[in-house]
Amino acid sequence: MQLSRPDSTLRLVAPLLLLATLAACGEKAPSGPPAGAMPPPEVAIVTVTPARLALSTELPGRVEASRVAQVRARVAGIVLKRVFREGSEVKAGDVLFRIDSAPFKATYDSAQAAVAKAEANLAQASLKVQRYEPLIKTNAISKQEFDDAATAQKQASADLASSKAARQNAGLSLGYATVTAPISGRIGRAQVTEGALVGMGEATPLATIQQVDTVYVNMTQSSTEVLALQRAMASGRLQSAGKGLAKVTLLTEDGKDYPQSGKLLFSDLSVDESSGAVTLRAEFPNPDRLLLPGMYVRAKLAQAVNEQAITVPQQAVQRGAQGASVMLVGADGKVAVRPVRADTAQGNLWIVSEGLKAGDKVIVEGFQKAKPGTAVKAVAWPGPVGSAALPAATPATPAAATPAAK
Repeated sequence: MQLSRPDSTLRLVAPLLLLATLAACGEKAPSGPPAGAMPPPEVAIVTVTPARLALSTELPGRVEASRVAQVRARVAGIVLKRVFREGSEVKAGDVLFRIDSAPFKATYDSAQAAVAKAEANLAQASLKVQRYEPLIKTNAISKQEFDDAATAQKQASADLASSKAARQNAGLSLGYATVTAPISGRIGRAQVTEGALVGMGEATPLATIQQVDTVYVNMTQSSTEVLALQRAMASGRLQSAGKGLAKVTLLTEDGKDYPQSGKLLFSDLSVDESSGAVTLRAEFPNPDRLLLPGMYVRAKLAQAVNEQAITVPQQAVQRGAQGASVMLVGADGKVAVRPVRADTAQGNLWIVSEGLKAGDKVIVEGFQKAKPGTAVKAVAWPGPVGSAALPAATPATPAAATPAAK
């Protein structure tokens, strides 16, 4: 009897185990990714935030001295001495060259003697007229004699005036033998040496003085760009910067910022038919003489203000046959492609005029992981975002000016 108890217990437990197994099989499997599944890839994004942006145009330009004077020989003669030091600063009236003045001094002395003779003749004629005046009243002399005396007085007066004019002309020639600076500025190299014969038949160039404490920068801007800017301001998309906000800054040939800002003087009212460009001129202070005439520079001209500018890093914009586009992370966490219009660059940013709005999440890094329609994990891009730190907006280069999708 004791051997049969285990069999009886087994028969009672087996059904219970079967019921428990069936109940376990009927429960729902726990949710979650299968074991070993990869998490969504990470991409770096920037969130679009419109901001106020001063638009500028970067234009090529050449430096020009504010005043230029070519010093020339105004009389013929031999150069005796060069007084100035080449490349130095001179003031108006400083002596630069001395030309042999001996012949001009002799001419002046002769003219001076002619004036003295004419004065004596006039005095004699005047005295004769004075003596004849009471005599003509008493008919002591004929009227013809008195008229001859009066005519001689007038001739002597004319001769004196002519002699004085000749003396003045001789004095000018004598003065021109000492060549002085017509303006203040920096004088270049001497174009003649001592012993040179100058002024024979032409006004021989001696040196050039350039005033460079203030300089001009002459620039040209495409009439197409001017027209596009005017239309944008007329439509209300851009606000004119105005005189109080506009300024011109420079980049020198070595790519560095020039420390002084300038002001726009005028804009040519006509378009050059040969180049299709409008001429602009700006004035810059040049106290340290860093800007030299003829130097190539790039000028940044502030022209308008966009109150709601949208900018994205340049690497976020992709260009192809269909135009420009960006990749976005949607609200569902999936990647989508959106066409945009980005035809103006500012530093390392593109200014997007169409296709984006505030709050859009634009992918900046991780394009190789982001495929349209796939889920991604968005993280903030650590690079600089925003337009405030980058002052100049420039037209896109030809390589980047592929027609963008609207």
